[in-house]
Amino acid sequence: MRFGPLPIDDAEGAILAHSLRCGDLTFKKGRRLSAEDVTALRAAGIATVIAVRLDADDVAEDAAAERVARTVAGSGLTVAAPFTGRVNLFATARGLLRLDTARLDAINLIDESVTIATLPDASVVEPGQMVATVKIIPFAAPESAVARAEAVAKAGSPPLCVAAFRPLSVALIQTRLPGLKDSVLDKTVAVTRDRVEALGGSLVHETRCDHDETALAARINAAPKVDLLLIAGASAITDRRDVLPAAIERAGGTVEHVGMPVDPGNLLLLARRGDTPVLGLPGCARSPKLNGFDWVLQRIAAGVPPSRRDIMRMGVGGLLAEIPSRPLPRAGAAVEAPRAPRVTALVLAAGRSSRMGGSNKLLAAVNGAPLVARAVDAALASQAQGVIVVTGHQGDAVELALSGKPVRFVRNPDFADGLSASLRAGLAAVPADADAVVVCLGDMPRVRAGVIDRLIAAFNPLEGRAICVPTTHGKQGNPVLWDRSFFADMAGLTGDSGAKRLIGQHADRLCEVAVDDAGILYDVDTPELLADLLAQSRAE
Repeated sequence: MRFGPLPIDDAEGAILAHSLRCGDLTFKKGRRLSAEDVTALRAAGIATVIAVRLDADDVAEDAAAERVARTVAGSGLTVAAPFTGRVNLFATARGLLRLDTARLDAINLIDESVTIATLPDASVVEPGQMVATVKIIPFAAPESAVARAEAVAKAGSPPLCVAAFRPLSVALIQTRLPGLKDSVLDKTVAVTRDRVEALGGSLVHETRCDHDETALAARINAAPKVDLLLIAGASAITDRRDVLPAAIERAGGTVEHVGMPVDPGNLLLLARRGDTPVLGLPGCARSPKLNGFDWVLQRIAAGVPPSRRDIMRMGVGGLLAEIPSRPLPRAGAAVEAPRAPRVTALVLAAGRSSRMGGSNKLLAAVNGAPLVARAVDAALASQAQGVIVVTGHQGDAVELALSGKPVRFVRNPDFADGLSASLRAGLAAVPADADAVVVCLGDMPRVRAGVIDRLIAAFNPLEGRAICVPTTHGKQGNPVLWDRSFFADMAGLTGDSGAKRLIGQHADRLCEVAVDDAGILYDVDTPELLADLLAQSRAE
């Protein structure tokens, strides 16, 4: 990769290393300069730009990030589209993040250009939560570094996955001593049930007996068949010969380990009876606050039960008593974790096709399917969370043409007032928890799902990317993604020009997303263009 100043006459095809602003001309860092860009810069009096040219053995940042991300990502993860050399990985289910830290470290040690950042191993993650990001630091990475990263990731199962929580059936046995109030035991039941249900399981059985080896062994033998057996003793376990471990062994179980380097939670017991894991609970398990029992329970619920060695290695980071988040897990005060943006796709399909000579272009059959179905199918195949289709002109026929597709229809009775009326009707139906909307046009049949995914990947209002517009060869196209903060302004528009007039008013929040896809400029507005599309589709 070559970095440095370039004469403007030699800059075509180079990548801008720094943003440029000169009068009304604004080009952002990372833009690949087209011939038109060079002409515009020259006309603005710019003679030199700081830019990058890739060598033959370089892999462009987006391609490199995507290659690495797809090889490190295992089950329970979805890989977002690349943007500016970054690919984010998101959980698809609630579960436990599992990392092969040695191999992830090995990848990060290959070359300064290739980086992977993750949440800590064994983090509890929610569906849609970001768990890792792959970032190519400069504008490209050497092919050798990318290939080595792929080789490390493929040397075994993927080094990053999410183990989804399983619906465990759990039984609880409590022992009691004279003076121990039933209210304490009742609270333990409630707290334990909350813990188990928070992981998708259920407490199916609870019983109590004296704190005596013989009595406890009998209750263990009488317990129903469950996925996990918990024993809460009236007195803490102080030795392998104490009541709980002795009773487990008398009932045919095996004590695997006593104690753990986690505080609170030191006095946990790990055992097994047949194929059923058995846990002797530390006293702190009677409290809803985070403790070592939570860590072990989470692993069992995720189908990755800890071994004796695993528990003995929990000491690093195991001082839970002093961490600020310890009181929060069941107190309802947790801050929302980073997650994938919730973007609704809005397909506008209400127009009158006024330039088509009376026919509705959206219903024209293209390879056996109505033209509008192409735009809808692209939205459905994208990472958008929900698709709304706005109909109006010949609304019944358009909705019938799309029957069976998992979309929500919104009828625009004012479709004759132009595109703005359809936009207003669609925005009113966007879910309240949506972060943004990507506005798609029903007469643009060549827009692919990957373009929408690229816009979603680029979207980050906190970093100034609140409006995301696809570009090809320096020309802006459709669809356009809009942050929720623009909804009120968009709803106030009139006429048939849509929301693009707002783009010029918010250049500081605009992000141009380069795509190699001429479909973002192709709309079917005339009989001639429809005939051309039909001819090309027959040749495909």
